[in-house]
Amino acid sequence: MGALDGKVALVTGASSGIGEATALALAGEGAAVAIGARREERLSSLADRVGEAGGRALPLPVDVGDEDSARSFVSEAHSQLGGLDILVNNAGVMLLGPVEGADTSQWRTMVNVNLLGLLYCTHAALPVMREAGGGHIVNVSSVAGRSANAGSAVYNLTKFGVGAFSEALRQEVSAAGIRTTVIEPGFVDTELQGHNENPVVRDGIEQMRKSLPEVLKADDIASAILYAVTRPRRVDVNEVLIRPTGQRR
Repeated sequence: MGALDGKVALVTGASSGIGEATALALAGEGAAVAIGARREERLSSLADRVGEAGGRALPLPVDVGDEDSARSFVSEAHSQLGGLDILVNNAGVMLLGPVEGADTSQWRTMVNVNLLGLLYCTHAALPVMREAGGGHIVNVSSVAGRSANAGSAVYNLTKFGVGAFSEALRQEVSAAGIRTTVIEPGFVDTELQGHNENPVVRDGIEQMRKSLPEVLKADDIASAILYAVTRPRRVDVNEVLIRPTGQRR
């Protein structure tokens, strides 16, 4: 018997990194998992791995930055899996560089995915969770949502926004039995850093990696998420804030 037997979880950004590891961890504890991302082949491969391990995963291509796509992901997952107990808003991009001279299309990409995508999925999930009597929303932020640095201003903006939204949301929905958790990783060894094409930025990221005695792995963050969603609900505790050590994610 797994800790999440009978539960349904939705994970965005599940084609690699933290999302992939989280889907595997949740499925390993018995949850039926809807996995969403843009890369369909990777989703299908992940679903096969979950199935081979005895779990159930439903691959659903989604672009969370598109409102219709995000809403369809939530509604289709709920319809096909028969519930919605956990939503892990993990999809994110990190495009670093100075504000002056920046490619503003990269700003829009980060705002669309890191903020609006999280908002769209949450907005679609809330009435379903409320009707069911509760649920758990996990928002993956970053230590960059607590400390800002030159060269990451817009990324900082999006992650500070995730933290502020999550705290306000907690106050709105805790009475309905909906829990809100914010995960704030440091430097995690995933594809996130590879989103940057600027050689100066890439060099800076590599120097940061080398300066650390050890960097976090996707499984570390998945373990934190699994811990949060398997805690028993308590009347006086509605939010868990977990910050694995390390540099900014």
